[in-house]
Formats: sequence, C-alpha cells, structure tokens
Amino acid sequence: MGSAERGSAANGAAASGTGVRRLIAERRPFQSVPAVTWDGLVDRTPHATPFARHCVQRAWWDAYGATAHDQTLVVTDDAAPGEIVGIVPLMHRHELEPGDVAARTTLRHQAGPALRPVPESATGVFFGASYHADYATVLAAPTDSAAICGAMVAALATEEPSRWDVVDLRRLRGGDPATDALVASFEGAAPASRWLVTRETEDVCPILKLEPGMDFETYLGGLGKKERHEIRRKIRRAEAAGPVALERSADPPADLDAFVDLHQKRWGAEGLFPPTEGGVASRRFFAGLFNDCASTGIVDLSFLTIGGRRIAAGVTFDDGNALYYYNAGVEPDARELSPGVVMVACYIQRAIELGRTRLDFMRGNEPYKYEWGAVDEPIERLLIQRTQAPAEGR
Repeated sequence: MGSAERGSAANGAAASGTGVRRLIAERRPFQSVPAVTWDGLVDRTPHATPFARHCVQRAWWDAYGATAHDQTLVVTDDAAPGEIVGIVPLMHRHELEPGDVAARTTLRHQAGPALRPVPESATGVFFGASYHADYATVLAAPTDSAAICGAMVAALATEEPSRWDVVDLRRLRGGDPATDALVASFEGAAPASRWLVTRETEDVCPILKLEPGMDFETYLGGLGKKERHEIRRKIRRAEAAGPVALERSADPPADLDAFVDLHQKRWGAEGLFPPTEGGVASRRFFAGLFNDCASTGIVDLSFLTIGGRRIAAGVTFDDGNALYYYNAGVEPDARELSPGVVMVACYIQRAIELGRTRLDFMRGNEPYKYEWGAVDEPIERLLIQRTQAPAEGR
C-alpha cells in the first residue's frame, strides 16, 4: 500500500461549562504529530498502555507501514486553534491483504473466541498497530473522551462509502470508558448512516493481581497446593544447577539476535522470526522498540541465566503500574530446568520488588497462565458494518 493520505475534516460538538465546544477531527500523518504531544495525551488517558506510546507506534509503522494506510485522526477544539485535544490512532487496509499469508508471523498460540465474520476482501479501518498490540484506545482526557469519540464518528460518517466497508476496532480493554463512548457515538449515527453496530468479546488477557506489600512467598501462598508445590520444586531444581538470575540486557539492540535465537528455538516457523518477509518485519519491529523506546524505559529485554548460562529471554513493557509479559523464548535443551516456569517466577518477583500491582500475561488463554493464578480480563471488539437498510440494535 502507499503512504498516508490527508483526509477530510469533520465536526463534533460537546457541551462545556461555557457553552458548546466545536471539535474538529481530521486526518494527519502519524509522523506529523510531535512525540511530546502524542505522549502527553497518553499520560492523560487512564486506560492507555505502553502500546499507545509514540515510540511503539513509530516502531510499528517503520516495520509494517507497507501493509496499511495511515489514517491517524487528530482532534482539535476550534476555540483553541492548533491545540490537539485528542488522537485516534487508525489505519486502513483490507481484512486480508494478498501478501498477508506470505508475510504472516504468529504472535500468540491459542485460539480465541469465534467472532462475527467479515469478508476477507472488506476494506477496513482499524486501530493503528493493533495487529501487534494487545491493547488499543482513544487518546484523550477522561472529560473529553465522549466528545472525541463523537468527532471521530462524525469524520467516518462523512466519508465516501467507497472508502471503507467496516470499522473493525479491536483490543479495547474491558472497563475502558472509551468503549462505551464509541458504542454510543456509533449507535447514535447508525440509523442515518445505515450501519450495523456489533460489540463483542474479542479475547482475554489473564492478569495476576499483586497486593501492595506482599512478597513472593506470600504470593505463592495464595495459589493452590498443587501449583505451589510444583513451582517451588522447579525453582529448587534450577537453583541446584547454579545461581539463578533474570538479568536486564545492557544493550537490547545488540542482544536482539540472541533473543531471536532463543525465540526461534522455542517456536520455529510458528514464531515471530521465520526466514520470511514476516520474520524480517518482526526483526525490524523489535529493533525499533529497543531503539526508539530506549529513552522511555518502557521496554525491557532480559535473559534468564542459570549458572551463568542463558536459557531463556523475555521482552516486557512497564508503565509504572503493571509489568506486561509480551514475548519470550527458551532453550529447549534446558527443559529439565523448567526455564519458562523459572523465568515467570523471576518476573513476578521483579514486579513485586518494583511495586507493580499487576503482571499482565496479555492476550491469549494459554493454560500456563492460569497455573500462576491469573484471572481473565476481557478485550472487546467494536465492529461497524455498512448495510442496505437501517441498522438494528446489537
């Protein structure tokens, strides 16, 4: 696909203490929005995660920009020209592009719920970077969220029908008020626009909740007897083989090959880095994360060592409240040391030591996550489809 396009503007209105605000939503290229402005809105958005950060979005566009059109919507208030009050990171592509099969990689390895189907040929509007992000949202202060969503919907409603067949917004966190605001705005416009609006659970993210002041033993004490026994047994066996440490990489870009090697040993062709176009793009994406986000401290690459030998590696995000367990690789020849279990134990200890209240296993219901006591939190999908008749309710 080609480069980003500049789109038409649309107006939205919202009540304020001084009357009615006129919000204007228009397309602007992602790269035209200053990082400080973008991240300033991320900081004001309660349900934003590290995936919303400018550096993560930039790494995605640098790696996968050829697969989508940039449709970033910027919202301004005409009472304060030039001031950006909201951003909706969007991209435009077909549900399945001709090159998707050749360029595919696998980010998760467990089937999710059955979702409302959409033709592969449908032209869709998606959250930007959402193919490789576990969460997405609208960037706005809580008091502006509903108005920003209204301006976004107004912009989409005024576009030519040929521009999109569906708006397929995924990765919305359960409990995110932006989801309710989007639903209200789309349903409000549905009768006149002849849209069908569907809200459904897309997937789950199993979460560990960590109580302030607890230590690792207290955490283990809250697990079932069988799970607690198995974890302790595997940790003792690893410790008997040599000192156990989860060591942060001092130079993640230089250690990218070492991470890829461990990931490939675990997942092979079913992972992120096969010797294909998709594997090349994945390398570019992770290199962008390690380089572009270095100054923010939100992305970490760490290696699990036992007796000085690297046997596993993990990539995590950290927003100061939660540790997000994004991806990992392990050495199959070290399976007798249970590297996956030991590394998760080390990450839980790290999260507790850092004062984080959550360890997020992220998207996917893989069984191992529940052995640690994880509890599902939903991710929602909001699908808007054009119809030939006035849309019916959900």
